[in-house]
Amino acid sequence: MAQSVELLLDPLAEQRIRREWQQLFDAGLPSELRTVPSGSHRPHITLYAATAIPAAAEQTLPTLMTELDLTLRIGSCMFFGSGRGRFVLVRSVLVSTTLLALQQQVVKACAPGGEAASIHHFGPGQWSPHVTMARRLDAAEAAAALELIGGSRAFPAHVTQCRRWDGTARTDWLL
Repeated sequence: MAQSVELLLDPLAEQRIRREWQQLFDAGLPSELRTVPSGSHRPHITLYAATAIPAAAEQTLPTLMTELDLTLRIGSCMFFGSGRGRFVLVRSVLVSTTLLALQQQVVKACAPGGEAASIHHFGPGQWSPHVTMARRLDAAEAAAALELIGGSRAFPAHVTQCRRWDGTARTDWLL
């Protein structure tokens, strides 16, 4: 999935996530922290991702974000299985009707025919909003990561920006 639409967290929420990335890294665990800083690599909530986003969606997406103003709760840690005994550590994002409606509008714009291959786990009843903390953890690393940051409390995040990420060109822009 080289193309995506992503919500960006407010500076305080982003800083909190980055601190947890740092904690994982300092403990020698997999982390989303990059040792070489990148202006485009930051905590986010993916609304939609696919190998391509139609040109028509590129015109529609900015109109969906003109009055973007969401207050969210970044919740507890959980794991997604990634196969071969590896896990992805994420922080859940508590779903609100406003967040769900926005995500469904983005999917409708990006996959107007609702093609199953295009919407994959972004379709109705399939989406699990989250912020990724670490990828490719084995079982021992997953247990250590959960011990390290798993007890952290839920916290608020304010979202007023959404970006388009082009993973092929490795560039992003605000919608």
